[in-house]
Amino acid sequence: MNIETAAWRRGAPEGEVLSSAVLTHKRRRRRIVIAVIAALVVLAAILLAMMARGGEAASPPRAGKDKGAAVPSVTVVVPGRQQVARLISATGTLAARVDMPVGVAGEGGAVARVLVEPGQWVGSGQTLAVIERSVQSQEAQRLAAQIQVSRADGRLAQQELDRAQSLVSRGFVSRADVDRRVAARDAAAARVRVAQAQLGEIRARMGRLDIRAPAAGLVLERNVEPGQVVGGGSGALFRIARGGEMEMRARLPEADLARVRPGVPASVTPVGSERSYQGQVWQISPVIDPQTRQGEARIAVPYHRDLRPGGFASAEIRAGAVDAPLLPESAVQSDEKGNFVYVVSGKNEVARRDVRVGDVTDAGIAIAEGLQGNERVVLSAGAFLNPGQKVLPRRARVQ
Repeated sequence: MNIETAAWRRGAPEGEVLSSAVLTHKRRRRRIVIAVIAALVVLAAILLAMMARGGEAASPPRAGKDKGAAVPSVTVVVPGRQQVARLISATGTLAARVDMPVGVAGEGGAVARVLVEPGQWVGSGQTLAVIERSVQSQEAQRLAAQIQVSRADGRLAQQELDRAQSLVSRGFVSRADVDRRVAARDAAAARVRVAQAQLGEIRARMGRLDIRAPAAGLVLERNVEPGQVVGGGSGALFRIARGGEMEMRARLPEADLARVRPGVPASVTPVGSERSYQGQVWQISPVIDPQTRQGEARIAVPYHRDLRPGGFASAEIRAGAVDAPLLPESAVQSDEKGNFVYVVSGKNEVARRDVRVGDVTDAGIAIAEGLQGNERVVLSAGAFLNPGQKVLPRRARVQ
């Protein structure tokens, strides 16, 4: 059988022999291509492995885990202790320090003239408005005439008394007639005094028809017009701020109110104004509102056209000072447990320190509890640190 196969191969046509050679060449070339592809795959795997190792080497080391990791540098401050002003913030309304309502002191009548306008300064006793007084003027004239009549009667009674006294010694006039003439003279003199008193009364009543300022100050309101009929029940026709002095009635919680004393300085800023006005607390409310648990501190401020009664304002009351560490806002952090800072120990390790903050000022935050002032406190970047992490501290000064 093998002989036949070989004979068949020897007797095979030439074309068939060439086709087998071509197939063999193709198989060899295929093996070479597969070998090249396999080599490329291996090379790619080696490159990927090298790149993965390089990425691990370039990644930052975990703090406190690898002994050879790089130590981050942080800026720290030693705050010390200093006097920090206690500032109490409050809001409230502006008002006249002494608000004087001015009304009708007499029986009233029709207003003849109004002499002042809101915003005008007036002096003590200055006439604000005049009430029509024609009836009172006629009454005064009648009483003045009555005085003249009574005086004439008195002079006549005196003359009759003088004649009677000159004739009584001669017996022409009895002693009883003299006594009657003395009584008539005294009655006439009394009628003069009564008429004078009545005239003085009507003149005083006429004077009360002039509505006058009880003290010098600034006119805040005018509630009357010429021709208006006013009386004792008409209410306040004018409102005057005595001396133009203003105040802010600041509402404070009872805890803050207990820290405020009369005479402490305060600054008042009206709404819509960038300017603050300096004043001082002059009165503390003696009671606390049981509904809001707040009291009132009244802050006196000098007059200024921006301070309008009824307006809204904010105030900062400087209620003494406290000795405490002062830190920048960037050093104090907070989470669900409360406020805290990071301090650097003697071994240059970061440690969390819980604190209680006090007053917040433009200079920083006062630390009421948790720090003595001699600790090295991380100034910033605390959010990127972990407790127990090694750091390289660089000291800075608190400005």
